[in-house]
Amino acid sequence: MRLLAIGDIHGCFTALTALWRVVKASEHDTVVFLGDYVDRGPESRQVLDLLVHESTRPNRIFLRGNHELMMLSAAENPFQADSWKECGGHETLMSYGVRDSHDWPSKIPDTHWRFVRETLPYYETANHIFVHACLEPQLDLDEQLDDVLYWQTFEQLRPHKSGKRVVCGHTTLRDGKIADVGYGVCLETAVAYGGWLSCLDVESGAFWQSDEKGQTRTGKL
Repeated sequence: MRLLAIGDIHGCFTALTALWRVVKASEHDTVVFLGDYVDRGPESRQVLDLLVHESTRPNRIFLRGNHELMMLSAAENPFQADSWKECGGHETLMSYGVRDSHDWPSKIPDTHWRFVRETLPYYETANHIFVHACLEPQLDLDEQLDDVLYWQTFEQLRPHKSGKRVVCGHTTLRDGKIADVGYGVCLETAVAYGGWLSCLDVESGAFWQSDEKGQTRTGKL
């Protein structure tokens, strides 16, 4: 049984399906998705279709990213919609066939909205803490602020008081290489910018990567 983490997908369905083929996650593997499933890439709808289906299987954990947070805020407050669209939400709406529509939330399936609303702020195991963006090192998980969990950068991460290794995404690593500082690792390897989508076996250090051309590569930290 493996403990796997997958970084920010950002609507890159081709990369996601290519990664899924090479990782070959079984129902006995725990897979933690680190958030930012939508925006920027061209196929957010297809990504959510796959993840909704995958959510029916055991041992699948879906964290909330800042882009899911923005999407939910935009649906609840029209004044937030323009800023979300400028941050990649336009591409998400295009994937649903929506151009200029004030009732765009109704164009997104209820199953997708339910999935997004049920995403988690963090996930903890015996040796690891999984979050989208960052952690305040001296606070317990239930005391963390949204600004830290969803918006702070990997450069701001410091060793957590629990001693557990933090696995996150959010901070774009444009060189396509997983960042590992010992007490923390970042898997946002820029697939939406021509880089790679990453999956890490957090216990063995083995990783797999794919891009929007369907190319894959593997290695070890």
